[in-house]
Amino acid sequence: MPKILLVQGANLTYLGKREPQIYGTTTAAELDERLYEHARQHDYELDIFYSNVEGEAIDRIYAAADGGVDGLVMNPAGFSYAGFALKDCLKGAALPYVEVHISNIATRGIDCILSDVSIGMVTGFGLHGYVMGLEAMLHILAEGQG
Repeated sequence: MPKILLVQGANLTYLGKREPQIYGTTTAAELDERLYEHARQHDYELDIFYSNVEGEAIDRIYAAADGGVDGLVMNPAGFSYAGFALKDCLKGAALPYVEVHISNIATRGIDCILSDVSIGMVTGFGLHGYVMGLEAMLHILAEGQG
C-alpha cells in the first residue's frame, strides 16, 4: 500500500476563514476528512501535516523520507515566496513531489520558488486540486516514476 505525505504550508490551518472568495469556505478539518476518505477508497495511506513554520515542515519531510513514505504532495502556500531552505530539503529528501495550489497562482502573479523541483503542479482547481494531486502521485508511484 503506497504511503503519501500531504504537507499543508503556512496559513492553510485557516482554510474556511481566510479569504473565502479565493479559498472557499471548507475548513481544514472538512478537507482532511474528504482526503482521508479518498485514501480509504483508493487503498493508500495518507498522512496530513499542517505547519506555519518552515523548519517544522522540513523536519516532517525528512522524517517521511527516512520513514518509508513513498511520495509527497504539498501545498506550500505561504512558503511559496521564500522557502529556499524547504527547496533544499525537497532536493535532499528526494521524494517524488507534486505541488498543489488552490487558486491559479499564475493569474495572481505568484511565482512559487519550489515548483521547479516538483514532478508537476496542480493549480487553480480549488480544493479538488488536492484529489488531482493525490491521484497524480498514485499514478507516478504505480508507474515507478518516483
